[in-house]
Amino acid sequence: MTTASNTVVKTSPYGTGSGLLVEPAAGTALDAIDSAKLLELLKEAGFLLLRGFDTDMTSFTALVQNTSTSTTLDPARDFYSDVAQKVDAGLDEVGLHTENGNSPFRSHLAWFFCEKAASSGSQTTVCDGYRVWEALSPAAREAFSAQDIVYSRYVSEPQWRGMAHHLMGRTKPAEEIQISELLALTGTLKGTEIVPEADGGIRYSYTTPAADSTVFGTRPSFANSILGPSFNYEKPKITFADGTEFSPELLAEVEAVTAALTENLDWQHGDVAVIDNTRVMHGRRAITDPDRTIYNALSYIAVPAAA
Repeated sequence: MTTASNTVVKTSPYGTGSGLLVEPAAGTALDAIDSAKLLELLKEAGFLLLRGFDTDMTSFTALVQNTSTSTTLDPARDFYSDVAQKVDAGLDEVGLHTENGNSPFRSHLAWFFCEKAASSGSQTTVCDGYRVWEALSPAAREAFSAQDIVYSRYVSEPQWRGMAHHLMGRTKPAEEIQISELLALTGTLKGTEIVPEADGGIRYSYTTPAADSTVFGTRPSFANSILGPSFNYEKPKITFADGTEFSPELLAEVEAVTAALTENLDWQHGDVAVIDNTRVMHGRRAITDPDRTIYNALSYIAVPAAA
């Protein structure tokens, strides 16, 4: 087992890729972890599983805030602290995705805090987009390199208002936010188009590469939400930028390659995971024991100068 320098944690490999298990040394508190060291480890690993720390919602919230410049949310979920929302997406398996990856508001990091682990099943899954991109066939990489992909769907008025409320720093009540303010928030975001609907909702389209650079560098990563869920929202339509559908053969290859490279986070009580949401997709195995409690937080970091 290797001890990370300039910090009081120890690290060891987790899974078959570059993921790391991070454990305390000398009684390190969760919220005392050096945030710069944590991000240094995450840059190399893609995801970290923090285990053995004295963890509660207060220390989890502090770690997220210490490491991040700001936080974001899923407006369809309830808050349990300044940053945390409870994971709730039914009992079925959840496909691989990046958080908010089918919108212009994808966070840099995705965090999870397992307050109570299930007795069986229910593992969170992770899949490193670096490995996926390298494992795809030349024909598949060519198809996804030739043009961007587009997500489009309807979002209800309460949902877009909730997102805008948070993006504006909660300085204005959600019910007072105008559609013009949402348009101003997204107007500078590349590849985003929003059309107001008569019922107060919106229909948006978001154009982005299927494989793109990450918050830590320019190496392409196949990290997207092509296979992802839509538990609280209308299922998005996903096509290439020219409007053509993905061929069954292309989707089948993506499903096969990602399935072969998907790993489990086998939760224990008190575990925390942090995932590079621009590089590593995540999902969930089917819930076989619903007596579990896991919280999620989403955040942004200062983009490293070398990225």
